[in-house]
Amino acid sequence: MNSMNILRIDLLEDRKYQKTIAETASKKNTLVVLPTGMGKTLIAIFVAVQRLEKFHDSKVLITAPTRPLSAQHKKSFENFTNINPEEIVLITGKIRPKERAKLYQEAKIITATPQCIKNDLENKLLNLENFSFVTFDEAHRCMKDYAYTYVAKKYMLQAKNHLILGLTASPGATYERIDDINKNLFIKAVEIRTELDKDVEEYVKPIARELIYVDLPEEFKKIKVLLEESLKEILYWLKEHHYTRTYKPSKKELLMLQKKIGSRFMEGVKSYSSMWAMIKLAEAIKLEHALELLETQGISPLFDYTKKLKVSNKKTDKRLLKNPRVIEALKITEELHEKIDHPKFEKLLYIVKDFVKEDPRVKIIIFANYRFTVDKINGLLKNNGIKSEILIGQAIKEGKGLTQQQQIEIIKKFGDGEFNVLVTSSIGEEGLDIVATNYAIFFEPVASEIRVIQRRGRVGRQTAGKVIFLITKGTRDEAYYWAAFRKEKKMKGILYDLKKRKRLDKKRSLLDWTK
Repeated sequence: MNSMNILRIDLLEDRKYQKTIAETASKKNTLVVLPTGMGKTLIAIFVAVQRLEKFHDSKVLITAPTRPLSAQHKKSFENFTNINPEEIVLITGKIRPKERAKLYQEAKIITATPQCIKNDLENKLLNLENFSFVTFDEAHRCMKDYAYTYVAKKYMLQAKNHLILGLTASPGATYERIDDINKNLFIKAVEIRTELDKDVEEYVKPIARELIYVDLPEEFKKIKVLLEESLKEILYWLKEHHYTRTYKPSKKELLMLQKKIGSRFMEGVKSYSSMWAMIKLAEAIKLEHALELLETQGISPLFDYTKKLKVSNKKTDKRLLKNPRVIEALKITEELHEKIDHPKFEKLLYIVKDFVKEDPRVKIIIFANYRFTVDKINGLLKNNGIKSEILIGQAIKEGKGLTQQQQIEIIKKFGDGEFNVLVTSSIGEEGLDIVATNYAIFFEPVASEIRVIQRRGRVGRQTAGKVIFLITKGTRDEAYYWAAFRKEKKMKGILYDLKKRKRLDKKRSLLDWTK
């Protein structure tokens, strides 16, 4: 078996950085960090071909978080190699167990979600002994109890000739997080490239960044002050009773503290003070959420949220609604909810209209954190004559959602130019093969550098693009934007440091797993 015969050289662009990275990844377990759209999948294909050439009778496993992304990997192997298409299979839970077991035996290249692989390993339908290579796509997910961790451990234990490749555009912004990923995937080398690297820059299309600010309406500010004063009172109590280190803990810190005290409760460790802390934390988290809705989404979402609180039977909700400041805030919210919208909606409409007028074939993707905002934006655009569709996740319980097949159909129509604007929730960040767009608009910034990088990767693939952030002055929008900016900068520094050292600190050995 010769690699030149396996690869379809005529279809591959000669990119030196891909071959350089593949050379490292063919020798040791490697974490590859590349901007979205820079051909991470082709690196996996290069290494897979080398492994099949070296171990003729072995198999290759490609895992990805979603079925559509796994199907995309299957298609890539079919397109760029001469391997018999019947030996390249997509394994899903919809295939009967006996048939899956047969496919595992007969296939050469297997693509699947890690959960499916984990289940089949646990049920003895699959053994990884003869797999010479495994790729973990979107490797930043390899944390804690995610199925990647289990699959990697089993692979290292079972395989005769093991090699792991982790692929991601954004592993995280702390040494601890990146170290966890490296340990969980038994990584020995890190290969990172950014838009500034000389061997990459010629393939990177420029992505402009624009921040568009709007003012928080004066009516909103009245509600904001009332909710903030209520929150300050609670945070002061938590600090004075030594539950927090500062008077201004983040929402994330509050959630972590709530989980920590809740765990102690489950273990039977309770006190009068800790019970009050749990009550205060529940109230603080609800107020934080209310403020986020007000500042980043508008009055209507806040009004809908408060309606749910009013019909709730939880004691903490009833207690919160007795707070005089909260009562006043809800009164103003009720008076305004049908009279005023968040100014970001008007600004967004103006921006999109301008882009479509300039180029009727323009492709725009709009990200919004909340599903109701996705619906509202889509309705606003359609009512103003703009061709727009939504892309959301699958239905949860009785909620509204799209099946994976519907998601794929919408993405295809977007790629074919049947509409200009795709309005999406977090589902549009990763795991789906969305065609390159001219503009990506953040209806609200997110604090996660991983999510920012994933979203930004939707533009600038074939042509130059622009990313636009709608930011409400003096609110969480600003804080989240700069938090993600700092984290991304820090993440790149950490990764270059790891690459420079050419070694990783203490690795997790197989003994750690078998104790």
